[in-house]
Amino acid sequence: MISLVIIFSACSPSKGDAPGHEYMPDMFHSTAYEANTVNYYRYNTWGSKEDYMKYAMPRKPVAGTIARGAAGMGRSDAGDMAQHFQSMPVSGSVPYYYEDTEEERTRAMEEITTNPYPITADGLVDGKNLYEIFCGICHGPAGGGLGYLVRDDGGVYPAAPANMLLPEFVAASEGRFYHAIMYGKNVMGGYGDKLGYEERWNVIHYIRSLQAQDQKLSYDENENTLNSVGVPYGTLAHDDHDMPGSADHGGDDHDESDHSHDEEHSHDHDESHH
Repeated sequence: MISLVIIFSACSPSKGDAPGHEYMPDMFHSTAYEANTVNYYRYNTWGSKEDYMKYAMPRKPVAGTIARGAAGMGRSDAGDMAQHFQSMPVSGSVPYYYEDTEEERTRAMEEITTNPYPITADGLVDGKNLYEIFCGICHGPAGGGLGYLVRDDGGVYPAAPANMLLPEFVAASEGRFYHAIMYGKNVMGGYGDKLGYEERWNVIHYIRSLQAQDQKLSYDENENTLNSVGVPYGTLAHDDHDMPGSADHGGDDHDESDHSHDEEHSHDHDESHH
C-alpha cells in the first residue's frame, strides 16, 4: 500500500504554477546563483529565499570592467595615425565615467581635452547632418543660438540656447560639449541615447568648423587654424605606415624610393672608400 501511494504521488500532474513532482530535480534547478534569474528551489539552493533574491538581483560590474567590444584597437608600436584611432571601440560604445552633476561636468571639462577622431571630410558631413537634426532647431544653422524655436515670428523658448560662436565656447574644452551631449544642460535634454560615440565627436567637429567659419579660419581635413586640439586627417596621411591599408598604397613608388636610397647609400659608401 505504501509503495502504491509513493508511485501515485510521484506521478502527480502539474497544475497552475505547480510543475508537479519532478524526478531528480537537482538536474533541472541550478544550485548556483544566476544573475537576473530567480530560480529558487528549496531542496538544492543554499541559503534562504531572501538570500537567493539578493544575489540574483542586477548589480553593477566590478570597477574597471570593460564591455565586450568596447576596448580600443591600439597597439604598442602605434604611430601618430594609430594613436588617434586607438580609442575607437569595435562595438561603437564607450563607457562614460562621469555622472550627471555639476562637479562631474567640471571634471569632464578639465579632463576631456582632445577629440579622438581626426578631422575628415566625411566626419564633417556626418556631423553636419546630425547637427541639423538634433541641434540646429535650437542652436541655429550657424551655431549662434538662433534656431527655429527662438525665431522672431512667434517661437517661444523658456531659455535662450547657447551661442556657441561666443569666445567662451570657442575656448571651451571638448569635454564641455561632450558632457552636454551626454546629459544635456538646463532645458536641453541629453542625446547620449540618440547619438553614438563617433557621431557625438563628429558633431563636435562640425561645431568647431562653424566657429572657424565665423572667425574666417579653417577647420577641415587639411588645416586647422582655430585651435590646437582638432587634428586634420591630411596632416597625418603623409605617414603611410600609420594609414589603414598602407601596404597597398604606392607600392611601386615605395620600392623605387628604397632602390634609389640604396643606390645613393652605395654611391656615398664608394666615394668614402675611395
